[in-house]
Amino acid sequence: MRRLNVAIVAPTVGILGGQAVQADRLLRAWSDDPDVHAWLVPVNPQPIRPLRPALRVKYARTLVTQLAYWPLLVRELRRADVVHVFSASYFSFLLAPVPAVLVARALGKPVVMNYRSGEAPDHLRRSALARRVLRTVEGNVVPSRFLHDVFETFGIGSEIIPNIVDVDRFAFRARSPLRPDIVSTRNFEDLYNVACTLRAFRLVQDRYPDARLTLVGGGSLEPRLRTLASELALKNVVFAGRVPPDEIWRYYADADIYLQTPNIDNMPASVLEAFSSGCAVVSTNAGGVPAILTDGIHGWLVERDDHQAAARRILDLLADPHAAGRLTTAARESCERYRWSNVRAEWLDLYRRVIHPQAVIAPSAA
Repeated sequence: MRRLNVAIVAPTVGILGGQAVQADRLLRAWSDDPDVHAWLVPVNPQPIRPLRPALRVKYARTLVTQLAYWPLLVRELRRADVVHVFSASYFSFLLAPVPAVLVARALGKPVVMNYRSGEAPDHLRRSALARRVLRTVEGNVVPSRFLHDVFETFGIGSEIIPNIVDVDRFAFRARSPLRPDIVSTRNFEDLYNVACTLRAFRLVQDRYPDARLTLVGGGSLEPRLRTLASELALKNVVFAGRVPPDEIWRYYADADIYLQTPNIDNMPASVLEAFSSGCAVVSTNAGGVPAILTDGIHGWLVERDDHQAAARRILDLLADPHAAGRLTTAARESCERYRWSNVRAEWLDLYRRVIHPQAVIAPSAA
C-alpha cells in the first residue's frame, strides 16, 4: 500500500504572502503522514547559475524563471498522483497555474486548483482563459464562501476547504486590561489600504497618546506610507518590515488589538492568527472577511476606507474590556474549525476523488 503522491505547485516562503504561507503549512502538515507524500514544486525556481544575474532585471527575471519552471514541472509532475496548484489572479495566473495545468494535462495527471485571490470577481470577469482553465480542472478549492459564490456566478464549481491556522504556535493570551497596542500584518499594496490604518491610528492616538502601532509587511507603497505617517505626526509607529512566517506569531503575542483595512480580500489567514493569539480584531468588511468574522461576535467590521469607523471601534474595545474579552473568546473558539486535525480529512477526500480509482487506497489512522 503506497501513499498518494501530491505535487504542491506554489510559491516558496521567500515570496512572503498568503499563498506561500498556506502552502508551507500544508506541506508541514502532510510531513510523515501515512496517506499522503507531498512535496513543493516552486513557481519561482532558481535558474541555472549563468542566468541568475538576470533575476535582478524586471522582465528578464520573468523570462529566466519561466525557463527554469517549465522543465521543473515536467520532471516533478511525472511522479505525482495529484497536482495541487495554488493560484492567484491576473498575470500571476498565466505565469504559474496555467503552465502547471498544461503540463499536468500532457502527463495525464488530475489537477486540484486552489484559488485564493480576493480579486476574483474582476479577474474572472476579464479573463475568458481563466474561466476556461478553472472549468476544465478536476477540482477547484477555495478557502471561503465569498470565493465559492464568485465562482458560482461564473458557472464554475468549487468546494470550500479553509485555511489552516496553527493554534499552538499562535497561542491564546487573555488581555487584561486591553492596551492600545495595535498590530497590522498586511503588505503595503493598494488593495490592503494600509493608509486607512494609519489614519485610524491618528484618531486613536488623539485619545491615547502612548498608543503604539506596529506595521509588519512590505511593498511598493512603503515610501508613501512612511511619508503619510510623518504628515499625520504619528508617534510610536514601527515599520517592522517583512517577517518570516515562523516568526510572525511574536508580533501578535506582543499586541492587544489587530487592525486591518483592506479594500479587497478573501479569507485572510492573518485574521485567524489574530483570533488564535487573543488579539481583539477590527477589520473592514472586504470580500470574504465576513465569512470568518461575524460583526459583534468575533470582532468588529467597518465599511471599507472608513478610518473614522475603524478608530471608533478600537476606542469601543478599549472602553469596554468585558466586551472585548467576549469577542476574543468567541474568536478563539472559532479557530477550532481551522485546525489541521479537522481540515486534513477534507483534503484527503478530495485528492482521492480526483484521481483514478486504481490509485485510491484505504485511509490510515492519523
